[in-house]
Amino acid sequence: MVTLFQALNLILNVIWFVMIAHIIMSWLINFQVLNLRQPLVAQLWYGLNNLLEPVYGRIRRFLPMTPGLDLAPLVAFIALIILQRALLNNAGFFYSY
Repeated sequence: MVTLFQALNLILNVIWFVMIAHIIMSWLINFQVLNLRQPLVAQLWYGLNNLLEPVYGRIRRFLPMTPGLDLAPLVAFIALIILQRALLNNAGFFYSY
């Protein structure tokens, strides 16, 4: 059971880092620090979008339309933090014999 706890914790940490990278890249692209015409930047951006868009798309269906402001990453990030805290608070379940 400890391995299951560690695997779930690792998966949530990887998702956390991917979301942080996507959020920071979106800021850098919007403030024109990064340019999507650069091949590496474009590949990273489209790869992160392809990973996270299924999650964001489901969240956007329930959120009100806010022009110019996408709240889906914020809601997904908060949900991820809640999942991490719930897993850590129930770690004793995984360590019991």
